[in-house]
Amino acid sequence: MSGSDVRMSAWGAVGLVAGREVSTRVRSKAFLATTGVTLLVLVAFTLVMKFLGGTGGADATVGFAGQTSVLEASLKATATSVGQEVETRAVADEARGREQVSDGDLDALLVGDGTSIQVVVKEELDAELRTALTVLAGNIELNQQIVDLGGDPGQVNQRVSQAAIDVRPIEAPRDFNGEQMVLGMVAGILIYMSLLINGQSVAQGVVEEKSSRVVELLLATIRPWQLMAGKVLGIGAVGLLQMGVIGGVGMGLAMAVGALTIEVSAAVGTVVWLVVWFLLGFVAYSLVFAALAALVSRQEDVGGVIMPPLLLVILGYVLGISILPGDPGNRLVEVLSMVPLFAPMLMPMRLAMGGVPAWQAGLAVVLVAALIPALVWLSGRVYRNAVMRSGAKVKLTDALRSA
Repeated sequence: MSGSDVRMSAWGAVGLVAGREVSTRVRSKAFLATTGVTLLVLVAFTLVMKFLGGTGGADATVGFAGQTSVLEASLKATATSVGQEVETRAVADEARGREQVSDGDLDALLVGDGTSIQVVVKEELDAELRTALTVLAGNIELNQQIVDLGGDPGQVNQRVSQAAIDVRPIEAPRDFNGEQMVLGMVAGILIYMSLLINGQSVAQGVVEEKSSRVVELLLATIRPWQLMAGKVLGIGAVGLLQMGVIGGVGMGLAMAVGALTIEVSAAVGTVVWLVVWFLLGFVAYSLVFAALAALVSRQEDVGGVIMPPLLLVILGYVLGISILPGDPGNRLVEVLSMVPLFAPMLMPMRLAMGGVPAWQAGLAVVLVAALIPALVWLSGRVYRNAVMRSGAKVKLTDALRSA
């Protein structure tokens, strides 16, 4: 051999395959179309959330005529105590107030001398507003009884308002707000779709090369594990780019228009964890998809052979999306989010919602990271022993036994 003969390093071969996957897929119409459509949907969703948040306003608008103005502050406080937001508005007189109720500008109008609750509505009194007004009516009657007994209603109300219960929790409560809930669900959807689409792309790519005999040419110059690793890394890089663009644009837009009001640090933390869990989840599952896809030679057989691990991805997503919104501290989801099979779907949802102990997040990362080397060895063995065998489906046990 001449002195100019240069052999490609192992990771140089992996990089070459990965680069080919990136350049091919980034320029593909499918990548551009899915990214564009997803961005449009995300922008529309953000604007709708902003519109709904900006137009929600108060739960009810109540007008006060004449002497009932003395009840304005009391009604606001009472409504807040029963979980309702009431907007109050003074009207010139009862006749004008009735016109506004009839026109729909007011949900209710308080009339009378302020010593009792008399309310004018167009048709029916809202149930939640009825609750607030009933409580207020009870307070007015209580104050009157205190006066009749020679007491001071102001002093009694002050003492009552200062009365409190002493809560002593065994564990510190976890704080979950609505925006964190939405963020967690979006994180779960992004991870799920990325694993689903890009993971299956790995499997389909393996079968495509195997059925077209391209793999025979490639394996004449590089080793099977290098081809598999390069394909996984290349498609993973494309998926990461796509998710980064979608997640970055979506988060930036949501914060710019005010649909999300969480701190920037919390938003950045969510994006970082999203990237970490995409990489861990994609590498782990794609290694399995690539190995299983090597067992078959036809595209129509891909779905069946990768269905078992695909069901784990779907199950993790369904558990998270169905349980966490109503019960963020659910023990089952908490435990499963640290199990490597489900962690890539469940842990990013929990982290986006907040309240996850640092040790749980760290343990989940360590367990998945520790599983990956074992998957590299196992998947590499199956891939090496099956990818060159065309025709009938190769049994998994045969692929594991072959030398």
